[in-house]
Amino acid sequence: MASKADLRAEAQRLMAFFEAAGATPVEADILQPADTLLDLYGEDIRARAYVTSDPLRGEQMLRPDFTVPVVQMHMAEGAEPARYTYAGEVFRRQEEDTERSNEYFQVGYEVFDRENPAAADAEVFAMFDSVLSPLNLRAATGDIGILMAAVRGLLTTERRKEALLRHIWRPRRFRALLDRFGGRSKLPAARIKILKRLEDNSIEQLIEDDGPLIGLRSSVEIAERLNTLKDDATVEPIGAGEVEVLDHILSLRETAPNALENLRDIAVDMPSISDAVRKMDQRLEAMAVRGINVETLDFEASHGRTTLEYYDGFVFSFSAVGRPDLPPIAMGGRYDALTKVLGKGRSIPAVGGVIRPELVLGLEGTQE
Repeated sequence: MASKADLRAEAQRLMAFFEAAGATPVEADILQPADTLLDLYGEDIRARAYVTSDPLRGEQMLRPDFTVPVVQMHMAEGAEPARYTYAGEVFRRQEEDTERSNEYFQVGYEVFDRENPAAADAEVFAMFDSVLSPLNLRAATGDIGILMAAVRGLLTTERRKEALLRHIWRPRRFRALLDRFGGRSKLPAARIKILKRLEDNSIEQLIEDDGPLIGLRSSVEIAERLNTLKDDATVEPIGAGEVEVLDHILSLRETAPNALENLRDIAVDMPSISDAVRKMDQRLEAMAVRGINVETLDFEASHGRTTLEYYDGFVFSFSAVGRPDLPPIAMGGRYDALTKVLGKGRSIPAVGGVIRPELVLGLEGTQE
């Protein structure tokens, strides 16, 4: 295992590569306000982050990554266009996998540029491809924007589409919702029981019968939730044809050019993805200009669905061939919507990624 000194030296080497390309080095506080992250990700973030309480500052989190504080910094005071690089520790709880570290280094490169998003995507990917090239890693790409566009185009209620969009980053939950909304699975027994009780009782009576309130929800919030359940029970299932098309997109794994042709065909039946497919085409052209061999580049439509929830377009990762025990050596993607949330209405197209220097050092050691 590499020492902290070795990790810092490797991190500085990687940062120097990005600085040579025009990136400005920046830093971020180790303690981050918890309310910002909770607003972004909901209570789920507590399962992945270390939370502490400060008597003056309130709840704080050991930074789970750099992207959020870097975006906040840029939206508050950054010039345009901008390129940043950074390095330091991040902290993630690993309750389900004790083999993985809960504290590790990240080195990142972020681009904020509204002129040509496709070119920025290609720039970031090419930078990571170049600095990691001695390791002979497998590159994989995807596009969360295509999945989001497909969901938004479904012929169903806005509430159901919002639920699916909220769980795109939780594949099992997304699948369960899609199967339920598509009529392919039964309602949970508890849901059926509640709906049955609502047939014979008013919402007010049901709340009263269940006794004193326990938990954080008020009676008004409970009533709103019960009304939502009643309304949703009357909605027709999503059409089988639409569910099949979405299934096909989710399972798509091909070389990038073949995936593009496949998605163009799908767009005939699901025109809501047309703009996202056009952006993918532009990105591949920009990558080719940067010297990336897109003919053999892997594309997986579901790629990136288990990372933090701010990616909303192009996503990528670099992994060690024959080492399924290792997490990605590097990963990143586009997060335009995050800049709007943290910019309080202002936004700018943004894309970036991170490298784990301890994994780079480990793989370099195996190739000596």
